[in-house]
Amino acid sequence: MAEINQTPNANRVHIAFFGKRNAGKSSVVNAVTGQKLSIVSDVKGTTTDPVTKAMELLPVGPVMIIDTPGIDDEGLVGELRVKRAQQIINKTDVAVLVVDGSIGKSVDDDRLIGLFKEKSIPYIVVYNKSDLKKPVVLSENEICVSALNGENINELKEKIASLAKSEESEKKIIGDFLNEGDIVVLVTPIDGSAPKGRMILPQVQTIRDILDAGAVCAVTQTEQLAETLATLKQRPRMVVTDSQAFSVVKDIVPESVALTSFSILFANFKGVLKPAAKGALALENLKDGDTVLISEGCTHHRQCEDIGTVKLPNWIRKHTGKNLKFEFTSGGEFPDELSGYSLVVHCGGCMLNEREMRYRQKCAEDQGVPFTNYGTLIAYMNGILKRGAALFPDIFG
Repeated sequence: MAEINQTPNANRVHIAFFGKRNAGKSSVVNAVTGQKLSIVSDVKGTTTDPVTKAMELLPVGPVMIIDTPGIDDEGLVGELRVKRAQQIINKTDVAVLVVDGSIGKSVDDDRLIGLFKEKSIPYIVVYNKSDLKKPVVLSENEICVSALNGENINELKEKIASLAKSEESEKKIIGDFLNEGDIVVLVTPIDGSAPKGRMILPQVQTIRDILDAGAVCAVTQTEQLAETLATLKQRPRMVVTDSQAFSVVKDIVPESVALTSFSILFANFKGVLKPAAKGALALENLKDGDTVLISEGCTHHRQCEDIGTVKLPNWIRKHTGKNLKFEFTSGGEFPDELSGYSLVVHCGGCMLNEREMRYRQKCAEDQGVPFTNYGTLIAYMNGILKRGAALFPDIFG
């Protein structure tokens, strides 16, 4: 199991480098990181796929560095590379546009800047190759550097840091609801889908957040929950359950104890809980023949009782009594066109940063498609959504 004090990739500031082929993106990335992160060559299109690296970048802190293919790549394969680069924008917290300073900005560069502005992404324009030519006038968010001789690389890192700090979130998964000494009980079923020898990321992150708040964490399985509650000398501040166990846990935990799920906590943490709660209600509007998209932010080996592809479709069919169709995506795959779906059901998004989760939710909203997530929908189907999300009363406003 990864060390508990490591910063998860989804919680790191995502800094992505964009630009045309041969602008020197990879050279600038290597100069900024002080590592040979990307292959450098005079041949156009050397970077064929996004290159990502989780690291500590001083003076920023924990970051995810992303080097992207040239935005002007050509041909059928080139178009696919450009699309991959554009998809990276959706998860970018700070954008660095690298321009060949000896040539100047192009239409492609201006188009990228337009996308950054449209998506409210803070950005810096970097004129590389200052050893060959320097722009006469620079605006506040522009800088002239040379990846070859290191000119102004430290200044560029300072600019990146100033934008990254504005993107850092002080939000906590659960810590804002806890006082020192509070007890939180986590219900973590161990079944065929649980990784052998370790816990899933949402559970690990929640445990860390509880400990950071100075609270006490008790971890149990569904079968031992009643006994665990009975042995505690003080009433727990709350119980957090895996969504799949909601139907059993809700009858064990007294109404006087707050009850929620990892998925609901993460929906709030990723900024999509309010639309997720609203989207769950759309379950009642589904009709025979409608298609539901179930999307996961990570990729994993499917088990025979996989929640996304097996359990959720069965629960939704049982609740609605409708003959529905289901489609599935995972990892970085998420359709641009959603109008053919009647509902999007997303996982908790523990592997995705907040910006990408908000992007996916906004895509659905803009196309008039209800959006919800696993835990929120399961709580609704069990008749306890208001109880499960009572920590966040504003979502029902």
